[in-house]
Amino acid sequence: MDEFETLLASGKTAVERWVRARTSRPADAEDILQEIYLAAFQSFSGLRNHNAFLPWILSIAKRKYADWYRAQTRRREIPMDQLPEKAEETPEELPVEETLDVLPERDRLMLRLFYQEMLSQKQISARLNIPEGTVKSRMNTARDRFRTAYPCPPKGDKMMKKNFTVLPDMLPEYSITWKKDPVFPVDCEELTGWFIVPKEGEKITWGMYDLPSRKLDISYEMTVTGPASVHGLEGVAITAKVIQPKSAVSSGDPMQDAVEASCGGREEWKFVAQEKDGYTRFLSAEHLEDGKSVLTTFLDGKDFMDNWGFGDDNIGTCVRLKPEGKIQRKGSVVTTGENKPFRDVAGRCEVTLDGVAYDTVCLMDFGMYDQGTLSEQFIGRDGRTVLWRRFNRDNWAIDRYGKRWSELLPENEQLTVNGELFVHWYDCIIVNS
Repeated sequence: MDEFETLLASGKTAVERWVRARTSRPADAEDILQEIYLAAFQSFSGLRNHNAFLPWILSIAKRKYADWYRAQTRRREIPMDQLPEKAEETPEELPVEETLDVLPERDRLMLRLFYQEMLSQKQISARLNIPEGTVKSRMNTARDRFRTAYPCPPKGDKMMKKNFTVLPDMLPEYSITWKKDPVFPVDCEELTGWFIVPKEGEKITWGMYDLPSRKLDISYEMTVTGPASVHGLEGVAITAKVIQPKSAVSSGDPMQDAVEASCGGREEWKFVAQEKDGYTRFLSAEHLEDGKSVLTTFLDGKDFMDNWGFGDDNIGTCVRLKPEGKIQRKGSVVTTGENKPFRDVAGRCEVTLDGVAYDTVCLMDFGMYDQGTLSEQFIGRDGRTVLWRRFNRDNWAIDRYGKRWSELLPENEQLTVNGELFVHWYDCIIVNS
């Protein structure tokens, strides 16, 4: 293997992640990568300092991506700026299609391209020959107008903020009723495991509640502090401050490890994350360790990917939620056709939390965040999590805990997944500020 091939092998993963973080279609990414590798091979003889190979080939990647992007935006199919701005009438009681019909043509086009043609914001940008930032702005406007026009506001959408201005010390009573109604479409832009949407102005507080005691064990205050950039990718900076509980988790409590793993003795995390092309993803994570700041990014391999990487090459988690048929659920019995970690919509539920009813879809995660576990995430029509519940496989981490979870938590709810027992461990609720 010659020196170019050796250097390329060492930097190939970083280059691929850089490209795939910017493209929504694998075929497009492969085309760009081939252009990058060819250009790098042809100009390698001009690289004097071979220790600088990675930044050098990333600079080629930036040029080739820019070439590809300009070629895409040259396509002009619809004269967007010629569409009217205002609707001629205001609906009173109209179903979805009729509500769309009375929206401004510009809004209707944006919604149909995104929800019906299933195009990403980047693809809409190329289709309409307008900047991606303009697509995002007009999409937000279109969604707001649709919500205002639609005659059936979802139950409970505004009640979480009203009922909980701060997290309660004890988990409120709740019930979950599975419904036969079809699942409604929803976009959930929250970051996996952290519940905050990576957009400026966002601020939330969320907490972990022990079961069966129902007490608050630890919580986080999370704030988007402003724009940020990592390796040329634009995102937002997020701080997550740990709020220690009023009373420490007692020694021997199964939640002790969960709390310690969650905060790791640290008082604050810092992230850079983004929502792009219909996916949310982490770009970097930083914390203090032994008085030293430790920073990892999406180019840093296992140190980053094992904790913060979701999807192939950290493509992230898909914002748009829809059933993919991977889960069949009847009561507490769940069957799946997937052996590798995945997530899918399991159905529609009414969640009544502290007396307020929420119409939700249940998103189940099988091992994506932690092998041998599953979670139920109940998401309202506004795309925000109402309730999150974690289950452990009965023998999960048995070497560490010394007992099965059905022995450690015999009072907690149980599910059977493909014949294996899973035991309810803890819950999370969120306050949107």
